[in-house]
Amino acid sequence: MSETTNDERGEAEPRSPSSRDQSPRLFERLRGLFGLAPASVRDDIEDAIDESAAAEFTPQERAILKNVLALHDVRVADVMVPRADVVAISLDATLREVLDLFRTAGHSRLPVYAETLDDPRGMIHIRALLVFLASDPRFGLIAEPLAQKLDRDAAAGLETPLSDAHILRPVLFAPPSMPALDLLLRMQMSRTHMALVIDEYGGTDGLVSIEDVVESIVGDIEDEHDETEPPVHAEGDGAFIVEARAPLEEVSEAVGFDFASLADAEEVETIGGLVTASAGRVPGRGEILKGPGHFEYEILDADPRRIKRLKLWPLAAREQAAAPAPAPAKPAEAD
Repeated sequence: MSETTNDERGEAEPRSPSSRDQSPRLFERLRGLFGLAPASVRDDIEDAIDESAAAEFTPQERAILKNVLALHDVRVADVMVPRADVVAISLDATLREVLDLFRTAGHSRLPVYAETLDDPRGMIHIRALLVFLASDPRFGLIAEPLAQKLDRDAAAGLETPLSDAHILRPVLFAPPSMPALDLLLRMQMSRTHMALVIDEYGGTDGLVSIEDVVESIVGDIEDEHDETEPPVHAEGDGAFIVEARAPLEEVSEAVGFDFASLADAEEVETIGGLVTASAGRVPGRGEILKGPGHFEYEILDADPRRIKRLKLWPLAAREQAAAPAPAPAKPAEAD
């Protein structure tokens, strides 16, 4: 009895993989042979955004989408406010001092510490402070029947120590290496908008607010309290007024000189760090330093820990400004 073939049974013979199916596999084998990792979906999306027509995404949309894709590489240290710039209040401060600091700092939240910022105790929200002040009958902000029920002796007004007001809220703690996206999720879950960045020894490295993380996606979010003055602006005499925290790249672009090419710039990122590294110390207010580079630096504002503001002179412009004006020519005597 003859064997029945696949064709006689109506079954299709197994087909060899088509060249179309083999191409991706072959491509992946070649990538593996040369030690190349397979392309990620994240890279594919970014390439698609770059190659998309301008009509599909506005420049702002493309920038935000790219920032979202790059967020997995952003660490807490990349978005934090450094310790030197953290505005905080002592636990022993009076409510008058707290209110005054809120007024001058322009923040809605302040970290609170005991002895130093390395001993944080929480944070205070300006709304909690206002609610506490409004409950004090001396301010006349509550109805008289309710004021009579309150303990007037316990209300010490604006001289009440912050530690006695019981209006502190907890604050999150995060290491500098923590992904910023993970911290954002923790902030959302705990409904806490502030985190202190703690180093390996338990000291405070800096501060991160939820706004800092969001700005890494959508760009700077300025409000009425943010400074609008640029960190670098030119003076009429050829000099530049520079905020010490201005990045070297931004200063280089404004001045027209590559400060990052200097030897002292290898371990620093700001113009203030460059001047400090070159001097080997923190220069004091009023000091004038020659170098690094063909520049002269006048320290306009500083404290014992850091430079805050400086005036940068190109030496050529400085020498030209200091050169005496030529004497007027004497009129020729008549014969």
